[in-house]
Amino acid sequence: MNYIHSTIAQLKTSSPAQCEFYQAVEEVLESLEPILENSEKYKKNAIIQRLVEPERQIMFRVPWVDDEGNIQVNKGYRIEFNSALGPYKGGLRFHPSVNASIIKFLGFEQIFKNALTGLPIGGGKGGANFDPKGRSDAEIMRFCQSFMSELYRHIGPTTDVVPAGDIGVGAREIGYLFGQYKRLTGRYEGVLTGKSLLWGGSLVRKEATGYGAVYFADYMLQARGDSLQGKRCLVSGAGNVAIYAIEKLYQMGATPVSCSDSRGTVYHESGIDLNLIKCLKEQSRDCLSVYKQTHPDAIYISVNDYPKDGHAVWRFNAAAAFPCATQNELTQADASALLSGGCLLVSEGANMPSTKEAIDCFIAAKIAYGPGKAANAGGVATSQLEMAQNASMQSWTFEEVDEKLKQIMKNIFVTANDTATEFGEPGNLLLGANIAGFRRVADAMIEQGVV
Repeated sequence: MNYIHSTIAQLKTSSPAQCEFYQAVEEVLESLEPILENSEKYKKNAIIQRLVEPERQIMFRVPWVDDEGNIQVNKGYRIEFNSALGPYKGGLRFHPSVNASIIKFLGFEQIFKNALTGLPIGGGKGGANFDPKGRSDAEIMRFCQSFMSELYRHIGPTTDVVPAGDIGVGAREIGYLFGQYKRLTGRYEGVLTGKSLLWGGSLVRKEATGYGAVYFADYMLQARGDSLQGKRCLVSGAGNVAIYAIEKLYQMGATPVSCSDSRGTVYHESGIDLNLIKCLKEQSRDCLSVYKQTHPDAIYISVNDYPKDGHAVWRFNAAAAFPCATQNELTQADASALLSGGCLLVSEGANMPSTKEAIDCFIAAKIAYGPGKAANAGGVATSQLEMAQNASMQSWTFEEVDEKLKQIMKNIFVTANDTATEFGEPGNLLLGANIAGFRRVADAMIEQGVV
């Protein structure tokens, strides 16, 4: 459609050299053709032109002192993308690759992900080009305190809420960030989620994204008369999302046989040793190459030996794949290898982990494909449940929160599936998720006027 193409062209002019952001926008807008063709109200109200421009973009320097007494300077970001449905909500990413394009793509995806949960939350994202790897706890504390010394001006429990759970930001970082927020404002409030259970956190928040991606996968298979029981599964990543996807897969009767980090991939035919992975990544923070010291029968592939056209983790045979590491980790060649190896399902635990060409392969093959904005929405949904507990001064049991998470993931699946069927493409959850999320946000924007 000329309307969509002109919007994308205009965006590339106003926001130059932001390839990841363009990719996220193009994926969503191109799948909106069926609804935009038959509804003049969205064109009349310039919804997509307004939707692709953040309401607010905040960039700031983050100076801090390392353990040698040297002054370091990083760049911090907070993109407050859309507040039509509620306060901005989206996590922080600390990684050397972070730039405006990465944060904007994540914030744009967050709009639709949050809309699909059915909860009253808008979309935003933040982060910094800071690498916590190899840094001492004292250095990470000083960085987080400096980062929050600027960020605190822009966030609040009813304006912009920052959950954890993205790359480089876990319970340790959230603790330091919250401590500085409380010190600067004097307020003890739910402006950060992913907090420790000692001071306002929620049970299941740590597990939620990984668990949710597995629940979503099982709902996709149930709709096809199948289940995860007995399935061999490939998982990428070895962070929070991957670890708890592996845990839930075991609980569902599946066998996860792989995981990966930035240095390499482990493939263990008999099943990944979950306790060992938790020890390596949550406690000692070791490289996965150490895994073979305990399990010499496992295969370890260094990143230097990966295929040139993709990732080693996707070159093994399995019935299901869970990309849980980072964006664009699964290429067209990887998708072809998965399909040749009998893959029936892909459920994305990471944000935009599959390239456009890979997604096209999955859609054409008609396998069960759960896009990240639907399949990994469990994390932000449980963050909102944490906010609800903070606001009511309550603490729910693990079983209560897990049951709410499971129901939210079911509702997301049903909404995406029903919407895909409504628009003539049953089973195409990418189209269904994008249209369902867009419709909820766009209608709210129209009702609130030109703001």
